[in-house]
Order: sequence, then structure tokens, then C-alpha cells
Amino acid sequence: MSLEHLTVADLKIAVLGKAAIPSPLGLSTVYGDNIVNYVENSASVLTCHDRDQLLKVIEQNKPLTAFEKAGPREKIYFDPSKSRAAVVTCGGLCPGINNVIRSLVMILYYRYGVKTIYGIKYGYRGFIPKFNYESLLLKPENIADIHEKGGSILASSRGAQDIGEIVDCLERMKISLLFTIGGDGTLHGAQAIYEEISRRGLNISIVGIPKTIDNDISYVQKTFGLETAFSIAANAIRCAHVEAVGAPNGIGIVKVMGRMSGFIAANAALALNEVNYVLIPEIPFDLEGPIGLYKILEQRLRSRGHAVLIVAEGAGQQYVTGGKGQKDDSGNQRLGDIGIFLKDGIKKYFKEQTDIYVNIKYIDPSYLVRSVPANANDSIYCIQLAQNAVHAAMAGKTGIIIGRWINNFTHVPIKLAISENKQLSPEDPLWLNVLESTGQPITMKNP
Repeated sequence: MSLEHLTVADLKIAVLGKAAIPSPLGLSTVYGDNIVNYVENSASVLTCHDRDQLLKVIEQNKPLTAFEKAGPREKIYFDPSKSRAAVVTCGGLCPGINNVIRSLVMILYYRYGVKTIYGIKYGYRGFIPKFNYESLLLKPENIADIHEKGGSILASSRGAQDIGEIVDCLERMKISLLFTIGGDGTLHGAQAIYEEISRRGLNISIVGIPKTIDNDISYVQKTFGLETAFSIAANAIRCAHVEAVGAPNGIGIVKVMGRMSGFIAANAALALNEVNYVLIPEIPFDLEGPIGLYKILEQRLRSRGHAVLIVAEGAGQQYVTGGKGQKDDSGNQRLGDIGIFLKDGIKKYFKEQTDIYVNIKYIDPSYLVRSVPANANDSIYCIQLAQNAVHAAMAGKTGIIIGRWINNFTHVPIKLAISENKQLSPEDPLWLNVLESTGQPITMKNP
């Protein structure tokens, strides 16, 4: 993420109009009266918190860049008694989706008094007449326990749909507030919907809640589902470690999700601290050669007798040809299976080039990771994201996602959030944590 290139204009939040209706929340505007306060519209969260960098910007007479702070406003734009909301979930499953849906409904219904809330079935397809999917009327009594279940009660789908037809449907349904729950593809769709709504001059607020266990949405500190994902992945690593030490020259390989980023792999490795090598998309590695993966694995087996390796699905794609150039329904490049490739390649290397017979156990927990209910931390985070999404939408904010930055909830323009994918930098302290925990070489690239 290029923080140094951000401008004030990049962070500007769109609003539908003047917020003139008193909020029904009954909060305070006075500090020190022991009542929770509304958030001022001018409240912000600096993009950079480094003192030297801030002083440099000030000395150059440049404006400080900051995200608009999320939270309830004293005045709102929409009249709750005349407003209708819709919720849609798109893309792959992720722990916590039902938590977000439930929290959106609860705060809309009980705190703001919005009584008509639709759940759109099967992602953006649910807006398209030809699919003939019936929307659900979401009420507190029929979503009361959904947070205890994995998946999405609204189901999901991938692939672009006709934006004009989606907005036509929003008009027919008289929707005032649309909440989109999804990752990069969903947010690209939400941005297109926002632009079409703006072109038509409609008063419909579009607010996204970023959902991706890969944690690859830019200008968002963390996306929901990540903690649950690496917790489940850690269980798979534990099994791989048991298998590895349970046989002579045992190697446990675990493949986890992470198309373009290695956050799940890195965090899972740290959570269990029994991993010897972590391979992620952001860090290139060689297979052959004196400091390639195969030789390093051989040295490890000769000295310790076992090894555990975790690989993100998007790592080492230069070695796998399956699906190269092809796209999936979301427009993402189809990945070759790096996990199976490594399993076969390692076995072949040790058979043909060493005197070591290896016992390899390969585990792919991908769908277990995606479909489980959220853990406690993710559940809390989902509630907070949903609450702030409702506050933003009711205040007339639009074309935004709810983010988190330096532990503050923020409003981030969708256009900015989809401008690039967040990746784990080799210079990030998190990667140093991984190197020091695993003991793997700083680089596995030959000179």
C-alpha cells in the first residue's frame, strides 16, 4: 500500500446530501457526562503515525492525510420510517458472514427503526430477474441464531452481473441502503453500482463490509475471518507436525488459502510455532540449487529427522502450469496446485538425488477454513464492522467500505480500497516474526 502517495482527495467521502434528521440513538455531544458520544463529522484517523514522517510533511507545508473516522452521527440523512435496506453476500465463504448479517439487521431494526430489510439471495445474481431468486425478509426473529453457523444464510455466487439491471432492481424494491459483504470482486461490483446510482441521481447509500480471509484489501488493517482462518489452519499444522515426527524422515505439508497474500500462512505458522518453512506469494523461492527448497529440506532431515512446511495457494505459481492464463468466474487467474506439485516434487528429489526415503503427509484444509463459524475475536470484529456500516449508511455516506486503521474504525472510499491488493511485504515485521520463529533462511533464492 502506497501511503506516501495518498492525497486528501483520495480519502474524500461521498455523501448523498445534508444530514438533517436527529439520530434516534440518544447519544451525547458533551464529553464528561458519562454518556457515549456521537462522532463528529470532522473526526479523523491519520494515515501515518510516525513522528518523523509527520514532521516532514508539516515542514513541507503539505496537508496531513487522514481517514474519516467511523461511528454514529448526531444527524442522519435517511428517515428510518421511510427507509428500506438490502444485504448481499458475494464471493467465497468466510467465517463471520452470518455474524455481520445478524448485526446489520439488529442495529437497523432496533436502534434505528428500519423495519424492512431484505436479504438478497446468491450474491449479485439475486438482483437479476432471469435467475428468479426470491429475496428474504430479514427480521430479528428469523436471524437470531445464525451467528452460530458457518457460511451465509443468503448463500453466494461469483461473477459479474449487469449493473444496470442491479440498479433497476434497487429502484423497484425502493431500497435506500445497500450493504455489500465481500472481497475484491464484490467491491469492484459495489463501485460500479455506486457509479451507476450517482449517474442516475438516486438517493441510495452503498456501504461495503470487506470480507476476505486472505486479508488482501488495501487500507484496511484486518478483514474479518482472518483470525478464525489461521486458527483452523493451525490445527491442520498440528496434525502435520504429529505425522512428521511420527515417521522416519517425515515431512508434513499444509496448503492454506492466500491467492496473492501470505497472511494466513504467516499467522498460522506463528500461532502454532511448529512450522519450519513458510512459502508465500510475496517471497520468491528456488527449488533446486545450494539454497533452494529441496537442498534446505535435505539438510533439515539429515540434522533433525522431520520437517513441517506450510504453503499459501498462490506461492510458487511459476512452477505450476495448470490453468495459466485462464480466469475463474470472479475474474481471478486460475491457480495451479502448488501443494500437490511440492508433494510430488519433494518425493521425486529425495528418491532420485539422495539416499533418504521420505514419508510425506499432505493436508489441504481450505474448505474447513472457509466454512466454520467465526471465533470469539472475529465475532466481536464482525459486530463492530456491521454497526459502523449502519451508522455510515444512515448518515448518507456512500461509495465506502468500513475499514480499521491503527485500531480505529474508518470510512474508506471503495475506489481507493480496490486500487491495489494488500500484500505481506518481505520487510514487514510480521515476516521477520515468521523467519525468527521457523528458523528458515532469509532467502531461498540462489545468487
